[in-house]
Amino acid sequence: MRAVGLVTEYNPLHNGHLHHLRESLRMTGADASVAVMSGHFLQRGEPALADKWVRTEMALAAGVDLVFELPFAFACNSAPHFAMGAVQSLNALGVVDSLCFGSEAGELAQLDRVASVLIERQGELERLTATRLRDGVSYPAARSSVVAGFLPELPPDILASPNNILGIEYLKALRSSGSQLVPYTIKRLGAGYHDTDVTTQVASATGIRKMIAEGKDVDFWLPEPCRQILNEALQAGRHLDAGRLFVALQSHLLQEPEMFRNVYLVDDGIDRRISLAALQAGSFADLVAEVKSRHWTQTRIQRIMMYLLLQVKVTEMQAFLQVGPLYLRLLGSSERGRKILARARRRKSLPIIADPARATNTLRKFYRNRSTFQQLAEEMLRLDLRATRVYGLLQRAPSGEYLNQDYYQPVRQV
Repeated sequence: MRAVGLVTEYNPLHNGHLHHLRESLRMTGADASVAVMSGHFLQRGEPALADKWVRTEMALAAGVDLVFELPFAFACNSAPHFAMGAVQSLNALGVVDSLCFGSEAGELAQLDRVASVLIERQGELERLTATRLRDGVSYPAARSSVVAGFLPELPPDILASPNNILGIEYLKALRSSGSQLVPYTIKRLGAGYHDTDVTTQVASATGIRKMIAEGKDVDFWLPEPCRQILNEALQAGRHLDAGRLFVALQSHLLQEPEMFRNVYLVDDGIDRRISLAALQAGSFADLVAEVKSRHWTQTRIQRIMMYLLLQVKVTEMQAFLQVGPLYLRLLGSSERGRKILARARRRKSLPIIADPARATNTLRKFYRNRSTFQQLAEEMLRLDLRATRVYGLLQRAPSGEYLNQDYYQPVRQV
């Protein structure tokens, strides 16, 4: 049985995602799909619209066969760390044959050419980018212009599109990890990543979330099997409340700046800038806009806010990023997925955690004579559990059960 790997957020799963899933299976000739999905906090530094179990149910309903959670340390991080964590997770399962991702370019050769240049000319790239930064250019624009100079034959805006950027990072991660996964890419359909236009049947997740915030019906833009799952979650209040997010953040930001010390990425004077912004901002969007500058992009600021919210320390994050994911957290499976898991038992290079209550024993057994890795794995999992508890506070209708739901929610099966 051939399996294709997908790196997803499904925030929420929409018609474009369904197209990607089906085309991935067709293009690769795979019989089954394995998704590595962000948990409650996403790559761009935002909490997910709905919890990870709702999104897992949507994935299984759409036809995904296995859903694993990408640990917070990688899911809520820059594109290189996000991509590396996802690729390492798929590698570790031992039974995934390929990786298929969406991109605006839609051509693997173009993206692979950029990936090669970024690896081969890394030192030169960093030096020239730093020169452009001193000229007052933002980091994304500086880096994009340098790459365009290296590769004048390619579209100059190839690094201006979010999915292209991630695709290039997947290709880099495949090379640097020595992966045997064969890469494929599918051209993104419909609205762009940030586009709020919903005039086509394939709208962006951003546009769909905007409609939900405005109280509009979004069924037209969701696969039919997923509609009821999301609607029931929305009606039950199992979704993000932006107001609660801002209040939760303010409870940290309005304390003394010394409280920011040792939090991951809080450096270069940004702590003072955040403290001042917190005194004036009236919403999360206002807060980010006040802090943003040409040195600090919006996504970087948003991720820093999530690190402050969860009190993620520099030392723990650096340790996690150095070793990579240390377990595979199973969230859901189909019948085909369970057959893949049976094959993976003898091939996997990381332990599979289905029940956090038994995680300590699972990790101890797997890392027998490697106590350092066992300890790091337990710390990595504790951060994921903390993320779930905090996310429970951010939901529209939180309850006591939701605050520690990692111990209440079973693996989803279809």
